[in-house]
Amino acid sequence: MLISKIRSAIAVFACIFLSGFVLAEQMPVVDKTSKQLLINNQAYLMLGGELANSSAASSAYLNQIWPKLTAMNLNTVLVPIYWELMEPKEGEFNFDLLDTALKNARANRMKLVLLWFGSWKNSMSCYTPAWVKNDPVRFPLVENRDGKKQAILSPFSQNNLQADIRAYSALLSYLKKVDAEKTVIMIQVENEVGMLPDARDFNAAANSAYEDAVPTALINYLQQSKNTDAVISAWRKQGSLTSGPWKQVFGDSIATEEFFIAWYLARYTDAVAAAGKAIYPLPTFVNAALNRPNALPGQYPSGGPLPHIFSIWKSATSAIDVLSPDFYNPNFTQWNDLYFSEDNPLFVPEIKMEDSNAAKAYFAIGHYKALGFSPFSIDSALKPAEVPLSKAYSHLATLAPLISQAKVNSAKTKANFIDGILLDKERSSAKIVFGDIEITLKHEFTLSWSSGAKQEVWPEVGALIIRLSEKEFLFAGSGVVATFKDATQKNTIGIESIWEGVYTPAKDSKNTMPVWKPGRLLNGDESHQGRHLNLTYGEFQTQRIVLYKY
Repeated sequence: MLISKIRSAIAVFACIFLSGFVLAEQMPVVDKTSKQLLINNQAYLMLGGELANSSAASSAYLNQIWPKLTAMNLNTVLVPIYWELMEPKEGEFNFDLLDTALKNARANRMKLVLLWFGSWKNSMSCYTPAWVKNDPVRFPLVENRDGKKQAILSPFSQNNLQADIRAYSALLSYLKKVDAEKTVIMIQVENEVGMLPDARDFNAAANSAYEDAVPTALINYLQQSKNTDAVISAWRKQGSLTSGPWKQVFGDSIATEEFFIAWYLARYTDAVAAAGKAIYPLPTFVNAALNRPNALPGQYPSGGPLPHIFSIWKSATSAIDVLSPDFYNPNFTQWNDLYFSEDNPLFVPEIKMEDSNAAKAYFAIGHYKALGFSPFSIDSALKPAEVPLSKAYSHLATLAPLISQAKVNSAKTKANFIDGILLDKERSSAKIVFGDIEITLKHEFTLSWSSGAKQEVWPEVGALIIRLSEKEFLFAGSGVVATFKDATQKNTIGIESIWEGVYTPAKDSKNTMPVWKPGRLLNGDESHQGRHLNLTYGEFQTQRIVLYKY
């Protein structure tokens, strides 16, 4: 009888323990293989927006903007955390603004990505506390080539670094205490770090470090790397030296000055990130202000996580999960090509707020398997429900499980199960191949009968394509026309059927895949009598097409 009671007690305890283990929220993690952010081992597609710089500096303002954010169908909000407001007096921390953001996010069933405005924000040290700003002896500043101090904390000061680490660690400790449900899913460490108005810091500590030997960790990385960037090219040009000062190893140039400052900016940022992860291991990323064509180091924020100096950032950091681009210039595809790689998933944390973002979101998520997408100053929209991105996000949310499955299938098989396209008047067509199916995609305005065909400027349009089976595909987006060809040239590809429809959440809680609800059969005029698939411009549609061969 006693043994039976003991066994029952053990069983009850085991159930309680296991239930607690199952129900406990697990830390988010970036899965670089499938290019996904996982929350409790479930893929999470960030359909995000970044608040304007000052929007999170007032609880009253934060409280009033959430209806706008829900109207835009966000599931994730990128929120600044300001060092000067969080630690107004040294060692005294105030988390009221964070509490407000957490409360609102939970009430609206959203997630948060925090942006740590610590030592640097857009290169400058504008959000450091007053007690830091008013003590440049204790907290040294960068000096330009002429020896003039700049309002930028020097990365060569341990006092600067340790003050930042203490504040950032306090933030992560507080999150660990109050965010058991994991409302915060990722954190940006610093913001658009880089050096201005010169390529590097010229204070005494920096000048001394510039004469030191190039760190062994960087040399080892260069020796093992199979890639090529400006750093590796300069190193090889100098003879692939295994030791020596910066000017000897990379050459006496302004480019070497940028390599040098990049190393110290990256090491500083990584030290802050590592201190936080030791307390509470949230995924981390750093963002870059992209350089302009033909601009010299110092004419842009030099030394940030830019593609031409990836060798520096990748060898100098171990606590940073993702290097990300901020977009305020054209060439969206070109820059994403540079950032997306096997070891660096794409995340677009900041992009100029404009109507073309809807097309770019489909393209980034489809072609680059992006972790997420996030226009800047999302709270500035005057009519948020009418913004194209709002409609695109509502649409993409219904497809998120299918997107995730396609990413997993691509990773497992090394075959193409998901892709995307971005088109305008200059690039009005492109081809994508899925196995033996070649798809030609064109801007809808290439159709002579389209209402926009004669417009001087064509809007950007975009779509993502998922291969559901050998002969069935899902198309989602707006303003794209698709035709099909046998890549082996052995057969002709015909359209068996095109159905428009919607996906709705599964009623069975054990099944995470949405249910397809077909609407109209589009085998007539809408497909030009079986000649093409057409995602109508101005609408955000889902269409499923079945092909056949003859």
